[in-house]
Amino acid sequence: MSDPHHDSPYRLRGTAVVFDLDGTLVDSEPNYYKASLGTLARYGVTGFTWADHETYVGISTLETIGIWRRAYGIEAPADELLADMNARYLDLARADTHVFPQMRLFVERLHTAGVPMIVASGSSPEAIEAILTGTGLGAQLTRYVSADEVEHGKPAPDVFLEAARRLGVEPAHCVVLEDAAPGAAAAHAAGMRCIALPYVAAQADDPAFTTADLLFKGGQEEFTARAACEWLERSAPSS
Repeated sequence: MSDPHHDSPYRLRGTAVVFDLDGTLVDSEPNYYKASLGTLARYGVTGFTWADHETYVGISTLETIGIWRRAYGIEAPADELLADMNARYLDLARADTHVFPQMRLFVERLHTAGVPMIVASGSSPEAIEAILTGTGLGAQLTRYVSADEVEHGKPAPDVFLEAARRLGVEPAHCVVLEDAAPGAAAAHAAGMRCIALPYVAAQADDPAFTTADLLFKGGQEEFTARAACEWLERSAPSS
């Protein structure tokens, strides 16, 4: 039984948790899609669909823009597109960003248990801070790292390794929560365990998700804070 003098029923010592942001903690993809439509339209690109947008889930904004410039022949500098995209997204994110309820509960339970946590995202530092502040998640999630701050975005492990470094925790003691295949691949490459909950249902069978240690194949509809906490407790390092 849990210690009556401890608020948390879970014993999670020796574990740190690294959260992806978009599609994992918050349902920000609709806002990114709207921002993408606006930015692309500004540079003469029309007909961008939600299905097109889904192919970019899990890839950093900067890398997405690089692909757009090649695919659509956009001559404007990448930093100009990035500034336009981020400004549009921030306006939308500040107005309305939905936190997945079970994820909020999970963060609260980890915080109560004293588990070190950090956000590692492909979004810009400004977008991460705006969302964490606006949703109230920043009260528990006080640390974050953006893929803009490392050399390579997901599926490279850079952003997760930097997250572990900032926490002062060995990668092997970190558990990553991810909704996208590039993120699951990055977690595996970083030598971290991974809880995966695919945002795009059609991608649930992606080989990258087979490397996950705990897979909620039904995504957010299947994920529960209780199931995740109980798995973390069972699989926590012995040291």
